[in-house]
Amino acid sequence: MSLEAGLDARTVWANEAAAARGWVARPLGRLAAKIQQGNNVAAAMAALGGFFPPLAVEMAALAEATGHQAEVFAQLADHYEHQLALRRIFLAAIAWPMIQLAIALAVIGLLIWITGVLEQMAGRPLDILGLGLTGGSGLVIYLGLLATAAAVVLLVIYAARSDHRWTTPLRRLVLHVPILGGALHKLALARLAWSLYLALGAGMDVRRAVALGIRSTRNARFERQSSNLTAQIARGESLVEVLRSSNLLPKDVLDCLAVGEQSGKLVESLAILGRQQQEAARRAMARLALAAGYLVWAMVAGLIVIVIFRLYSFYLGTIFEAAGMR
Repeated sequence: MSLEAGLDARTVWANEAAAARGWVARPLGRLAAKIQQGNNVAAAMAALGGFFPPLAVEMAALAEATGHQAEVFAQLADHYEHQLALRRIFLAAIAWPMIQLAIALAVIGLLIWITGVLEQMAGRPLDILGLGLTGGSGLVIYLGLLATAAAVVLLVIYAARSDHRWTTPLRRLVLHVPILGGALHKLALARLAWSLYLALGAGMDVRRAVALGIRSTRNARFERQSSNLTAQIARGESLVEVLRSSNLLPKDVLDCLAVGEQSGKLVESLAILGRQQQEAARRAMARLALAAGYLVWAMVAGLIVIVIFRLYSFYLGTIFEAAGMR
């Protein structure tokens, strides 16, 4: 909005830095300072060490070169708003099952602590849950195991989002997981279509646009073919021919691109595809969230069943032991 109103980049980013709050305030302050020192916006964004996604950095550079900064940033805003919407859909659907899982784990921790109290009252060892953990010390070990498991999961997620090389086999493996793999493929298609629309619409050459689009998918299956696709384009092959040979896109998407390419309206076709694939990705993420919710519920049910059987077994054992003593 500020760029469309005619404000220069220094004023725009100085205002953004002044208005920023929370964890984004410091990097935006550094960005504004670099622009004040004479750096262009794209160079200043790239210097922040990954704070901005590659798509945003390269599109900012292209926007400065073509003079379409306001339009490009508006389109980037739509793109990232959609990514946030997908994330909110998933988190909203998975929130209640995760709360139930947390309650179930907390109940197990409470039983471990209570077992220690009962041991002191009975004057003999008691292990109701059969985990070998009782009392305060057992609770500490149990909480430590939960914290370690949570830390490992968070570390893997962070590393995968940061594109660390050691996570590549893992990112390839998850593509073969039912439902999850399909949702990730739909999400990659939406990102690819939208990135190509942004890049080609702003005047970027096809080879660079394809490389940027593939990188924006954050999908190992697409990334594996990036160099091959760009090499084919460098040899003069059309975009549709290159994408068709990759077997990455479904037939209906390729047909739409072919019509756009033949009619000279490829950018318009990509805009339509971007919206269609975004809706498909939204539906796929909703199905993924539903499946994840059922999985968490199954875990909770399994924990409850195990605890009930352990308590029942302990109860029967106590009765038989008392009968034998008599």
